[in-house]
Amino acid sequence: MSDPSKLAIALHYEKGTNAPVVVAKGKGTIGEKIVEIAKAHDIPIEENEVLAGALSKVELGEEIPPDLYKAVAEVLVFVLRLSRGR
Repeated sequence: MSDPSKLAIALHYEKGTNAPVVVAKGKGTIGEKIVEIAKAHDIPIEENEVLAGALSKVELGEEIPPDLYKAVAEVLVFVLRLSRGR
């Protein structure tokens, strides 16, 4: 997830786990670097300022909270559709 002000949040989901985990987050130069690395690895990026802001409150290495499951699931479905279309 990222937003136009370059707040970027990277999530990782491992099948069989409870929820996605925040694996990177940053704003400004760090956020831009996260987006740059994602693009270099063909990782789809979804811009959503509200969701990125909510996810920025989650500590690195922590699972996302249950109240964000639905919003993150919608993004993951979008990302999966994009990756299958390649």
